[in-house]
Amino acid sequence: MDAYTLGNGNGNGNGNGNGNGTEVVVWTYGATLVEVRIPGRDGRTDNVVHRLPTLAAYEDRAANAYVGATVGRFCRNVAHGAFTLDGVRHVLDRNEGPHHLHGGSYGFDRLVWAAATERDEDHATLTLTVHSPDGDQGYPGHLRAETRYRLGRDATLTIAFRATTTAPTVVGLTNHAFWNLAGAHRPLDRHHLAVNAARVLRFDEDQVPLPGPPAPVAGTPLHLTGSAPLDGLRLDNFYALDVPHTWAADLHDPGSGRQLRLSTDQTGMGVYTGDGLHPARAGLCLQPGPWPDAPNRPDFPSARLDPGQTYTATTRYAFSVR
Repeated sequence: MDAYTLGNGNGNGNGNGNGNGTEVVVWTYGATLVEVRIPGRDGRTDNVVHRLPTLAAYEDRAANAYVGATVGRFCRNVAHGAFTLDGVRHVLDRNEGPHHLHGGSYGFDRLVWAAATERDEDHATLTLTVHSPDGDQGYPGHLRAETRYRLGRDATLTIAFRATTTAPTVVGLTNHAFWNLAGAHRPLDRHHLAVNAARVLRFDEDQVPLPGPPAPVAGTPLHLTGSAPLDGLRLDNFYALDVPHTWAADLHDPGSGRQLRLSTDQTGMGVYTGDGLHPARAGLCLQPGPWPDAPNRPDFPSARLDPGQTYTATTRYAFSVR
């Protein structure tokens, strides 16, 4: 396992100054986002993603909620651990009771990815690659997947995913970082969150989407406008993004002045206040990606990938201070 620093640091000798004090640390284990260090209103730089103390803690998936990892082949859940594609039923690893979650017991979060770096005047880039053989965790097709972290001088972090397959399959990748703009060991509850979405999926007790379309959020506590703090609000929801390619979430910590605006080309986004983390609510997970159980729901945006096609997904995290 190797660590890489994009920005002003020198991880593996590949540091690249970006002129604004922002640094990003990524591990090849799980293509994991480990640190994002940015200055606040007072000029002090803090890590704004939840970080675990050791590699062993990241390896303990029973306790760490996929902190910072690249999740796949399919993030979120697949009901009853199976789906049918072109008349063939594929049974997946069932690692969440009777269901399949976040790629299975040995998903992409548990693999060590190959890494390559590049840099130019305005960007530092780390490209991580992994190969998933046909039948891995039950998925058909040999999949080549790529996660690209790109940090710009404008304090924008871009995470871009790509994948190709040798047989028809399903795919949906995401990053599972927990954001806390106040810095480590400070309360999440003072943050203000706005979500640019009008609908949420409805779930049963196993977090499997219920039949029917998403429900409107207007007039409910899930209508998040950024006008109130997160204090007391417990979220574990999936928002339908009706206008991809525009901003999806805006997170602000009034204490430090730090602000994060997330934009994505994905059709949905999970929002989780980290109530199951240790410590609880150490960060907010903003998880753009495919709709849960999309392989079994023809009424949802498709997660299918065929040979000759390229799966792509891009999310941008723009940091500022106000």
